[in-house]
Amino acid sequence: MDNIALIESFGDFKDEKGISKIDLMAIIEDSLKTLLRKRFDSDDHFDVIVNPDKGDFQIFLNKTIVEDEMSEDDDLEIELSEAKKIDPTFEVGEDFTMEIPVAQLGRRNILTLKQILATKLQEHNNAMLYEQFRDKIGEIVIGEIHHIRHKHVILLDDEGNEFILPKENQIPSDFFKKGENIRAIVETVDFKGSKPQIIISRTAPKFLEKLLELEIPEIQDGTIMLKKVVRIPGEKAKIAVDAYDDRIDPVGACVGVKGSRIHGVVRELRNENIDVIQWSKNAEILVKRALGNVTINKIDINEDSNYALVYTPVEEISKVIGKQGQNIRLASWLTGYEIDVYREASEDDDVDLREFNDDIEQWILDEFKKVGLTTAKSVLDKDTESLLNMVDLEEETIEDVKRILREEFED
Repeated sequence: MDNIALIESFGDFKDEKGISKIDLMAIIEDSLKTLLRKRFDSDDHFDVIVNPDKGDFQIFLNKTIVEDEMSEDDDLEIELSEAKKIDPTFEVGEDFTMEIPVAQLGRRNILTLKQILATKLQEHNNAMLYEQFRDKIGEIVIGEIHHIRHKHVILLDDEGNEFILPKENQIPSDFFKKGENIRAIVETVDFKGSKPQIIISRTAPKFLEKLLELEIPEIQDGTIMLKKVVRIPGEKAKIAVDAYDDRIDPVGACVGVKGSRIHGVVRELRNENIDVIQWSKNAEILVKRALGNVTINKIDINEDSNYALVYTPVEEISKVIGKQGQNIRLASWLTGYEIDVYREASEDDDVDLREFNDDIEQWILDEFKKVGLTTAKSVLDKDTESLLNMVDLEEETIEDVKRILREEFED
């Protein structure tokens, strides 16, 4: 096999993987030097010249001329009489350079060379793939479902690159079918062995950010800024937006007429509920907006500890907290403040003592009922001395009851 035939034997690989001729020649040179090190323990006495224009390469061995019958290593030394057959002017101690045809390396070494070259071509492709997708971390990719497994889904893009979507990176309501195209963002790119492993995600807040950029031109061109995005995948999300121009309504631009712009994002996220609010530098305003359309009487902000205490009517508590605490949790993430809620009772707000039968023994509740004290406020409004004169209970018991009522009712 001559040089050109050896190079052309890898032509299909080069075309398939998109390796340039220059890169291929560099890989051939590196592969040849690797083979020479295996065959001769070193490549120090060899020169490898690769000609990318001709698609050819040459191997030259540099020997030292020694006296006749003084050669200790025929691979690295040549006797003077042999050298003079080539050029009568050679002298002892001079360098003698000769070309080594690839065929002279022997069939086994040529096969080894092909294996080395194939390995290095694959390493080159893996390195290129790693660099390509490392630059795409945080960007959206589209892949076709190829395999569905218990712990992850494997996708392939149009170029045959493999993506892995772990179960924990899937929206809980995701349901995939083989052959379906889905979108996700590149989360990490790491080597697993010698091959890059590309992990994608549909649950990261960044995925929502990128979807919004695709659907809303004003975000893409920078007219509207995405200040913060938080989400509980598949359930609820909150985004804070702002605009450079005061004349622009950033919330309206994101939502669109009758929600036309945000609907595409909601569908992609399996009907995840998305609240859009306008960002504010004022912490009190930001917290109020983040909690949504609820009645708030007052907010105490502690800037030093990033703590916010929200005062709201009793009937608004469930709205502030939200389903499974989602609303207040997302508001905390969005604002950066730990948010607590204080229930403000109205004058006519009261709780029947029977509601406390899990914390107060029934016979004690019966004692209060005998004297007409049937609600929490009716007990709390009286001092301990008055209660001692009304009910047949010890002072310690009365104090314990009042403590429980204050904790469970007033707070």
